[in-house]
Amino acid sequence: MSNVEQERSESEATRQFAARLVGFLYLFTNATAIFFFYARGRVIATGDAAQTAKNIAASERLFRLAIVGELITVAGTVILVVALYAILRTIDRNVALLAAFWRLLENVVLAIIPLNAFVVLALLGGADYLRAFDAAQLQALAYVFLRAHGAGFRIGFLFLGLGSAAFAYLWFKSRYIPRLLAALGILASLQMAASEVAIMTFPALASVVGMAYMAPMGLFELTLGFWLLIKGVRTEQTK
Repeated sequence: MSNVEQERSESEATRQFAARLVGFLYLFTNATAIFFFYARGRVIATGDAAQTAKNIAASERLFRLAIVGELITVAGTVILVVALYAILRTIDRNVALLAAFWRLLENVVLAIIPLNAFVVLALLGGADYLRAFDAAQLQALAYVFLRAHGAGFRIGFLFLGLGSAAFAYLWFKSRYIPRLLAALGILASLQMAASEVAIMTFPALASVVGMAYMAPMGLFELTLGFWLLIKGVRTEQTK
């Protein structure tokens, strides 16, 4: 085997490893995200600060595990973004950089917003320095920080949608995966970004759509995750 053929073989092996890593991380980060959203949902009583405070007091460990789940998801997603860039940078380096920066901006936001959850725990912790506030005030303040936490997801998911759309475009252009799947990724990602903008502009939409607007993105990421984990990316010969 010539040096050129050996380098090409090593490059292909590296790309296939990165692809399967991406596949695993799509599945892993979706699983951890589902867990922390479930855990948050168990303790937050929408519109009821007092009941939410009681739920957190009764399930503080679950609430803390939700925070840990958020941070594990962020850590896994950063590795995912690096692996995506490694695979797709040869298709269009500038678009790959833009996609990576959008996704990294998403994760900077999502790494910071759990601070709100720790403020909630401090407000409901019963420390002596909180005696200046009565229970209702503390509960209301805690709920405000929870709402700020939720708003942070909207900001992060806006950049998730933009970055994912750019990466999906590169998947489409590369033919490493079926083009229909890549097209689904472009549409689902743009739909998520547009939905976040719409909800931030018209907050009443949130109660109408719930979390259903995330379904297309979830379908894309899970399908792509399984595809890459099982089949990897198409080689030059199979495009």
